[in-house]
Amino acid sequence: MNTAPEATAVLAAPTTVGQLDTAVVAAHRAFEQARLADPDRRAGWLEAIAAGLEQDAAALVETAVAETHLGAPRLEGELKRTVFQLRLFAAEIRQGEHFDATIDHGDPAWPMGARPDLRRCNVPLGVVGVFGASNFPFAFSVMGGDSASALASGCAVVHKAHDAHARLAARTARTVIDALEGAGAPSGLFTMVTGRQAGEALVDHPLVKAIGFTGSTAGGRALLNRIAARPEPIPFFGELGGINAVFVTGGAWATRRAEILAGYAASFTLGMGQFCTKPGLLFVPAGQADGIRRELEQALAGFTPARLLSPRLHDGYADAVTRLRDSGGVDVLVEGNFAEEPAPTVLLTTATDVRKNPELLRQEMFGPASLVVEYGDESELPDLAGLLEGQLTTTLQAEADDDVDALAARLADISGRVLWNGWPTGVTVSYAQHHGGPYPATTSNTTSVGTAAIRRFLRPVAYQSFPAQRLPEPLRDNNPWQVPQRVDGVWQRPSGPAAGSVATQEDKQ
Repeated sequence: MNTAPEATAVLAAPTTVGQLDTAVVAAHRAFEQARLADPDRRAGWLEAIAAGLEQDAAALVETAVAETHLGAPRLEGELKRTVFQLRLFAAEIRQGEHFDATIDHGDPAWPMGARPDLRRCNVPLGVVGVFGASNFPFAFSVMGGDSASALASGCAVVHKAHDAHARLAARTARTVIDALEGAGAPSGLFTMVTGRQAGEALVDHPLVKAIGFTGSTAGGRALLNRIAARPEPIPFFGELGGINAVFVTGGAWATRRAEILAGYAASFTLGMGQFCTKPGLLFVPAGQADGIRRELEQALAGFTPARLLSPRLHDGYADAVTRLRDSGGVDVLVEGNFAEEPAPTVLLTTATDVRKNPELLRQEMFGPASLVVEYGDESELPDLAGLLEGQLTTTLQAEADDDVDALAARLADISGRVLWNGWPTGVTVSYAQHHGGPYPATTSNTTSVGTAAIRRFLRPVAYQSFPAQRLPEPLRDNNPWQVPQRVDGVWQRPSGPAAGSVATQEDKQ
């Protein structure tokens, strides 16, 4: 689908390179207009999209159910999250924190020598290319976190639809475009394209200034390499996945083993294990394999299998589990299968074996499977954590009096979110959320969830000795947009009621 300004219908055929160029040029033209919009107007566009998605919710969910094998309750919740996120971003940009407006008035007595008038604020990057994810057809797809945060920042978006839910993507895009048109946004501010050729051309296009991606490590690495080969490399905000290791101390294991195993079973099978925050590793004290097997089988007894998102993902899942199962030092703890609706698999290895072969800890199994690692002594855990690659999340299952400072510090080094006595498959959309982590979890040090995601698509510009009437509005002394300003080192916030607040909405990811 190509929705350049003159287009009114969905194109069934993949987008051509020529059509992609038309879409990007139109998006750049729209960006040039949208970048001048005040925060209230920009927020109104986001709110219009949210209202449009709500109005079309029944048809969108019906299409998603038919195309993704995910149930209506899950999809309704995901769409609710998407709508909530748009409204949260609208409230955030009305407050103006993202501008980071900083004003240093000229000071002839500045200790470093006379200081000129310097003023800095964040400005939007330009056209952003966004690649949709297969496992979250609303929350990380057409109007998911990347698209929503890019629009909130003042950028234009060209979205590359995921072929796993092409019909849903087309319908969602039409809803978004109609909502923006009705709200008076510049034509071309959001558009969608399809097909691999268009995706490659999107990454290469000189008017595209950043790429957002959620998907596999292999796919993300291919995009990263392609971006690096551009004459002008651009920022790549890629979320590539992770294993999301969970570490259980001896004290926690002795006190609440059954509870921990029940939570683990529910978390790694949630959504058929197709969440990027699925706990793929569980480190536990050694010597109780038979008891673990019995308790996991009991915890999984009520599990209802379902089809995976696509045949390609099913094949990849079967291959990953088979390769890990057939590695040296790995046993089967709970025997699953690779049926059309696969039953869960739990594998077992030891700390000794993963030291010999750290790759055992780096195999993502995108589906209802996980690996249990038995360790001999709790003092081993920090070093075992050091064998891990970058993670989106890591988790500590521990008691209040456990000495886990060294382990917690190591986990903070390798992951973007560290949990205490919880499970990682719950990612709330909020102000303090961080959904990211060191490579290969992501390719940046930013978050793709929460209000901080907006800042990915901004860059700072300093204006020196500019005439007052030529300064951007956030940097003017009369502050016409009423945004927070740091003036000569002191934060000044506009008086009066805040732009609005929104309660957080927790969603599973």
